[in-house]
Amino acid sequence: MHKVIVPSPYRDPADVRFPASTAIATAITIDMLDRMLPATPDPLPVRDIVVVHSSDLHIDHDYTARLHGGDGTAGLACVLQAARSAGADVVLLAGDTFDCHRLPHDLIARAASVIAAAGMRVVVLPGNHDPAVADAVYHHGILAEVGNLHVLGITHEEAIEFPKLGLEIWGRAHRDYGDMIPFERVRPRRTRWQIAAGHGHYVPIPDRSTRLRPSWLIGDDEIAATGADYVALGHWNRAAKVGNGVAAYYSGSPEYAGTVNVVRLTNTGDVVVTRTELDIAREPSA
Repeated sequence: MHKVIVPSPYRDPADVRFPASTAIATAITIDMLDRMLPATPDPLPVRDIVVVHSSDLHIDHDYTARLHGGDGTAGLACVLQAARSAGADVVLLAGDTFDCHRLPHDLIARAASVIAAAGMRVVVLPGNHDPAVADAVYHHGILAEVGNLHVLGITHEEAIEFPKLGLEIWGRAHRDYGDMIPFERVRPRRTRWQIAAGHGHYVPIPDRSTRLRPSWLIGDDEIAATGADYVALGHWNRAAKVGNGVAAYYSGSPEYAGTVNVVRLTNTGDVVVTRTELDIAREPSA
């Protein structure tokens, strides 16, 4: 259990919504009020906030599909079902949700249907297999129309806020297939709760003097510098706690780890991380 101290949240004016019939009239009023009045905090829920963290689902029509009898989206469906059972407010997929961007139309459509049917917020951080490039599957019309899907680097630049939860999730998407430092820069806290997401390889003290191949290294100092309540990591198949101080965890891939991380941001200010088992086909090497 990790004790955290958090600042007071505030309201982002972009989250205010008015009926379409009053859009023109209220646009002027909101602009005026934003300059005249201080921001008003959203009332925070008097309950725990639950985030389910997974990664490396590698949705495809090849290896992952064979593990599941031909359905490459079965791992995704299993993770979302576990999230529903845990009462999750948000599902966070920390990289390599898709194995690549060269996938059949029907597979992308099935993934979109599974996410839409989940009925909960799903946040995706593109990883080294599914980076936020021009031909990414996330630009596909079917996925782009899924209202509860939020993709960092695509639908949101680097962060998404959920004001009613007092929660911000941020992370640097992979934007090409080259090397990058997931936590090269950090984001100041703007909400009561903050989760940072990164996809890369953890080394306590990274050596970046040579880059023979992309490694997307993440070190202890960079994790600590986030100041986040929880750091959701992807790229490793196994689940593991890493870092020094900040609650930083790899979830592992569903088929290898056989679990998801359930992150409970408690009303008393604690961060409690547990692992929930999945009823899922397992990797032969697991």
